Amino acid sequence: MRLSRIFTPRTVVSAHCDLPCGVYDPAQARIEAESVKAIAEKYQASSDPEFRTRALIIKEQRAELVKHHLWVLWTDYFKPPHFEKYPQLHSLFNEATKLAGASGAKGSVDPAVGEQLLAKIDEIAKIFWETKQA
Repeated sequence: MRLSRIFTPRTVVSAHCDLPCGVYDPAQARIEAESVKAIAEKYQASSDPEFRTRALIIKEQRAELVKHHLWVLWTDYFKPPHFEKYPQLHSLFNEATKLAGASGAKGSVDPAVGEQLLAKIDEIAKIFWETKQA
């Protein structure tokens, strides 16, 4: 019984990786979103069916990475005080992840959808950097 108390953690932490490194940056999501937009542009410019198939596969992978990086920021970096100060944050993340998902960039080859996604990420990044200054 005593041994279990000795080895029970006193502090529980969570992070986007197995070690709470504290490294967060919306640039990760933005880079992947830039790729999504660029791939959609290349898809539109090509008539090669093999190229277009590869482009769709890669675009969907990149869109999934956008969602992952946004979720890490949303769930691991931002805390209740941030959501109190910036009440639009939940909506921004919801809109951005939907723009990266099946109803957005994953389900579209329109570069304008990628541009909308980048705009949402930029709004999130602006708030992110404001919180880093505080």
